[in-house]
Amino acid sequence: METPTATAAGAVLALFGAALLLWCAAELRLRHRLRREGLPAAARVVADDVHSGLDSAPLLAFSALRAADEDSDGPFGRGEPVLARPRGHTPLRRPARLTPGAVVQVAYDPRRPTRVVLAASEPVPTMSSNLFWTAFGAGSLAAGLGLLTSVLAR
Repeated sequence: METPTATAAGAVLALFGAALLLWCAAELRLRHRLRREGLPAAARVVADDVHSGLDSAPLLAFSALRAADEDSDGPFGRGEPVLARPRGHTPLRRPARLTPGAVVQVAYDPRRPTRVVLAASEPVPTMSSNLFWTAFGAGSLAAGLGLLTSVLAR
């Protein structure tokens, strides 16, 4: 491979791999924080409309308590209906557990109710997709650094 091509390819792969690893770390941290500190709720899986049918993450409907406002009396305002897709759910096919009409446990951020994750007690595996994206990012970063190292060694 010529030097300018190897340099450009190495830089792109290294930047992509590093960005993907940072994204994976941020998503894992967000999901862990929501499961630990978020408010629990029961959500119903609703049927997708025609335009979003390609998304593998299920559409969830639940009633969320809003964070305290200046004009509310208690620590939470009244519940409001929310439609959201859970973070970190990226399989190619939905598990049978997440068919429309199923009730699942979720945890959400009261300040941003659309930030929702499936509760840790739900038997929907996400470890394989987490490992895939982490390995993909690490492989891209390694390939990019390898190309850049080979250019610098010439």
